[in-house]
Amino acid sequence: MDTQTLTLRDIGGAPVLPLPATLDLTAAETLLAMLREKLASDTELRIDASKVETMTFPCAQVLVSALRSHAEVSVEQPSEAFSAAFRDLGLDWMPERARGIILADADAAAPPLVPEAVEPAPSAHVNGNAAAKRILTIDDSKTIRDMLLLTLQDAGFEVLQAVDGQDGIAVLGRERVDVVITDINMPNMDGYQVIRHLRADPAHKTTPILVLTTESDRDKKNLAREAGATGWMVKPFDPERLVATVCKVSP
Repeated sequence: MDTQTLTLRDIGGAPVLPLPATLDLTAAETLLAMLREKLASDTELRIDASKVETMTFPCAQVLVSALRSHAEVSVEQPSEAFSAAFRDLGLDWMPERARGIILADADAAAPPLVPEAVEPAPSAHVNGNAAAKRILTIDDSKTIRDMLLLTLQDAGFEVLQAVDGQDGIAVLGRERVDVVITDINMPNMDGYQVIRHLRADPAHKTTPILVLTTESDRDKKNLAREAGATGWMVKPFDPERLVATVCKVSP
């Protein structure tokens, strides 16, 4: 996709970002860079989704994180394909809300891995208690790593990143962290191996480990629980719920 397709319009009031017909992986990277630049300056931004015909998971995650973390971002005139893409991903599009998108918890009936239900945070912006917390995110998707970075830094956390399980173990060998967030399906060392390795290390016997994955199979959740996972969340992640969960499990 030509990155010039994503250009801001200024037609009076807040700037408008018209989304192209196809929102693919390349578009997700461009959209993420643009949103990070605009949100860093606290600029109100209107997103015109009227022309969207196709949207893949990475772009949906970028928009979920931006809309849920920043009240300054809004979506106007969502096309049917735009709304349908979120429904297919288990997301509920609610245009009447200023915050736009919320996560539809289809697995609400299943017992959570965390010790008790996590209450939603009143805002993705957390108090100064978060500033002292260091989070390691382990994921082979750069888009997901960047969205986690955007969400967690916005909440006041310090974020370290690893591109796979082996890299994550290496980071933990030289850095202190308060919470680990890991994907499951990764090259070199998968998430289950990461969890087992950490639980075998006395230094990480009690370190909270959250699994963040596209997997939703109950057997795989049980496997993560048996390995020692503290919690399990399904992608696309809801930023407020993610922040609330990290705050809940962090020491």
